[in-house]
Amino acid sequence: MDYGFLSLLPPIVAVVMAIKSKNVILSLFCGGFVGALIFAGGNPFLATKSIIGDYFFVQLTDSYNAGVIVLIVFIGGFIKLMEKSGGAQAFSRSVYKYVNTSLKAQLCAWLGGILIFFSDLGTPLLVGPVFRPLFDKLKISREKLAWILDSTSSPVAILIPFIGWGVYIMGLIRAEFDNLSIAQSDYSTFVAAIPFQIYAILAIIMIPLAAFTKKDFSQMKKAEAEAASREDSFEELPQHTGEEGNHYSASNARPVMVIVPILVVFATLFLTLAPLGFPFQKIDGNEFRVALTMGYFYGTLALMMFILIFKVKTFRDTFKIYVDGMKGMTDVAVTLVLAWSLGSMISGLGTADFIVNGLKNMNFYGGLVPGAIFIFGAFVSFSTGSSWGTFAIMMPLAIPMAHAFGIPYAIAVGAVLSGGLFGDHCSPISDTTILSSTGAQCDLVDHVKTQLPYACVNGAIAFTAFLFAGFTKSPLAVVLAAALLFTVMMVWGKKSK
Repeated sequence: MDYGFLSLLPPIVAVVMAIKSKNVILSLFCGGFVGALIFAGGNPFLATKSIIGDYFFVQLTDSYNAGVIVLIVFIGGFIKLMEKSGGAQAFSRSVYKYVNTSLKAQLCAWLGGILIFFSDLGTPLLVGPVFRPLFDKLKISREKLAWILDSTSSPVAILIPFIGWGVYIMGLIRAEFDNLSIAQSDYSTFVAAIPFQIYAILAIIMIPLAAFTKKDFSQMKKAEAEAASREDSFEELPQHTGEEGNHYSASNARPVMVIVPILVVFATLFLTLAPLGFPFQKIDGNEFRVALTMGYFYGTLALMMFILIFKVKTFRDTFKIYVDGMKGMTDVAVTLVLAWSLGSMISGLGTADFIVNGLKNMNFYGGLVPGAIFIFGAFVSFSTGSSWGTFAIMMPLAIPMAHAFGIPYAIAVGAVLSGGLFGDHCSPISDTTILSSTGAQCDLVDHVKTQLPYACVNGAIAFTAFLFAGFTKSPLAVVLAAALLFTVMMVWGKKSK
């Protein structure tokens, strides 16, 4: 059934309510319920039954989604324990005499996000709590931290061929090559598309560029000004656990309580996946998530050991904090289930098909195809809040279009990935957007409002670069994009106080 314009209502309702109400869970539910009402012909009883049975239950039983939720729960316990142990604060204090400027703090957070390349979900929840006390101490806004986390999660992960993102994308490429009987390697195509992942590259390089030039845009400038003028909100470590007369105190925390557990996470990941050929061979996404979950589990055990050795807390208190951290991820898990449900509902309504049919009615010149793919992918991603869902929708369109117009597949793939990432960065219902605000502990809508100008600048530059690539078919498009970004930062950026 063709729902026409009605198919656009669920994402519109969800996005508008998320911005206006500042309640993401309510917004996602309302958007999904509108979609269910459309399916049910306006019957609210059938709509309620459908959204629960056909979407919530289905999303929870999906193996990928279940794996993500389990991983998030383990990460939640690990991060909460790290926060309450005082290790993150001790680490911040230990590096404060070295990382004692806004520039150094931003660059360290940027490098930390790049080093956690293996998990777009883990980056904001792991790097955020470590650097949040330092950002507070140096009076850098948490919105700036959230932007750094968001710009080093998906944009970094999408460039790596041997992790879950790469495996998923190459699977989509392979399917289209098989459909078109194209004798070309999906791996080589992915690697060739890396220079054309223009939005991801711009998002990554914009962070050090903004840090060095000390230039901010729009709402971020206001957030930085507010952070600079506030009272010092650096949270001092509690001196006691409330148990008088014992030797347990958070002041006993050491920086090693941050460093070693993170190293344990890395070591477990590599030791578990090395027999499968990691990092030189492609690894199944499920195997990777299992290994990463194991890493956080063993990292937690190492952290618990240090907490007991340094007499920071009792075992009873330590275990309670860990379980509370797991429970604390309930809101994130609910938000993700609602976001996945809305994305699935939008797909069922044919939102993308409605847009695609409108696009097909327009006669595009071949050189405009990459730009058109980028723009359309961005719209779909923004509406659904899912870059992966956008890849699945766009790849079957982009590769045949590239084949028909003689556009190199690498450019078409790069346009799909860049468009999906751009829309995802702008969307308040994106899982990485949600997790980045969670990791920085700033309001989600404030994160979206401050990140949006940066994302739009990169998006406009990326669109221009894809127009250049469509006509020249040259990888120099990314060089043009970087030069344009530098120019924009120097000409339009205004130095924050």
